[in-house]
Amino acid sequence: MHSMNIRRLISTAVIGCTLVGGLAGVNTALAQTYPSKSINYILPFNAGGESDISARFQQSVFKKIAGVDAVIQYMDGAGGAQAWAQLNSMPGDGYTIMGINLPHTVLQPMQKDVGYKTDDLTPAYYFHYTPDAIFVRNDSPYKTLKDLIDYAKKSPGMVTFSGSGSNSSNNLAQVRFDELAGIKTTYIPFSGTGPAVTAILGNQTVAGFNYAPSGISHADKMHMLAVASEKRMPAFPNVPTFKELGFDLVGGAYRGLSVPKSTPEAIRQKVSDIIGGINADPTFRKKMEDTGFVLTDITYKDMPKFMAEKKLEYAASAEKLGIKKR
Repeated sequence: MHSMNIRRLISTAVIGCTLVGGLAGVNTALAQTYPSKSINYILPFNAGGESDISARFQQSVFKKIAGVDAVIQYMDGAGGAQAWAQLNSMPGDGYTIMGINLPHTVLQPMQKDVGYKTDDLTPAYYFHYTPDAIFVRNDSPYKTLKDLIDYAKKSPGMVTFSGSGSNSSNNLAQVRFDELAGIKTTYIPFSGTGPAVTAILGNQTVAGFNYAPSGISHADKMHMLAVASEKRMPAFPNVPTFKELGFDLVGGAYRGLSVPKSTPEAIRQKVSDIIGGINADPTFRKKMEDTGFVLTDITYKDMPKFMAEKKLEYAASAEKLGIKKR
């Protein structure tokens, strides 16, 4: 090779290394000063649901842990997919974080093109879990789970359940419950927990497969017949588990935070550390547990193993929803 070409190659390589090194230096410097201004916290669902309740609780201690405020913004639509499809087009500077949910972000792209794939998302932390539960209005004629099952057996398809989105944990729980109880019910998806609860309260549906915390905020108007937790929840000591009643139904929704894929590793880790600090705050923990949330601590470093396990679990469940892997 001509000596001039060799010099050009060496020069190009040196420039490339300098740029990469310079970028790494910039990212490290950003991470050292991060966060230095308020963080935009986007929720992919309506106000009033579990994502909103827990984000508000986080917001109340955010400044104490992170030194800056979190500003909550809503971007609901398509069961969360509308926001998740836009996440990677947002700035990856750590000042935009977005709520994410399981099983939604695994099952949605498995069924059809929703504008994002599961692996497009960059989860930084999964901070809580909410068990599925069956709710009825307080004036409902169905006082026990057996009452509801007996009616469903006499009138197939007439028991309507509201729920938070298609291919959500609520949807999966309804399909599994039908299978276990030997009944046929009808699931009606809504754009979030808020509208799904409104449907129960407004007599639009017979019942709802929603998440346990709704039992606190709407206790004056509706109650749970059963909850899909392993054991009775401290916030709901009088509510039986499905397992107690003879149905092997345990499950719910995991909620966490994702950042745009362009976010540097050091800032991803800082976001994870902030949320971990919030989860460890005693005031925050008490609020969450009293409201029916089950706290989890799945950090950024834990994420590859956790997501691999969840993808396998939900792929096995997908068939029950009639989803065939694309």
